[in-house]
Amino acid sequence: MAINRWDPFTVLARVDDDFEGLVRRTWGNAVTRTAGYVPAIDMVSDGTDVIITLELPGLDIAKDVEIEVHEGRLTISGQRQEAALSETSRTLVRELRYGSFRRDFALPDNVSAEDISADYDKGLLTVRVKNVTKPVEEPRKIEIKGSSVIKAVTQEESVTQAA
Repeated sequence: MAINRWDPFTVLARVDDDFEGLVRRTWGNAVTRTAGYVPAIDMVSDGTDVIITLELPGLDIAKDVEIEVHEGRLTISGQRQEAALSETSRTLVRELRYGSFRRDFALPDNVSAEDISADYDKGLLTVRVKNVTKPVEEPRKIEIKGSSVIKAVTQEESVTQAA
């Protein structure tokens, strides 16, 4: 008796393909697939900066990944190329995701392309967006200038003084 393993990713990919086919039959080829996979991210704050880290192992960053800032949006996009198999090879298990990806992030009005830097190391793309949040200001007392400060007496205080 053969044992078949259930792979949820294969089932999800099949459902995704079926849905895409339904959409194409309904609206034609005007609808294009926008992402082959979505890389996982971490987003953390570091003081006033935000650091976005994407998992992108196995990519040639210079060739396969683009980072753009346009109209207040940070876009990180690229493509993971499928490895070419020899004619004698055949796929037994496919869990790696290939294809194009795109991640978009809204930027505050005060952030421009000059405020963004990126590094790639050991399969992780780290994008630092500077000055995203304003630092929290501590309360300050404002000195009142003048020779004498007149205290205003409210109506309630004058009634209690008269009694």
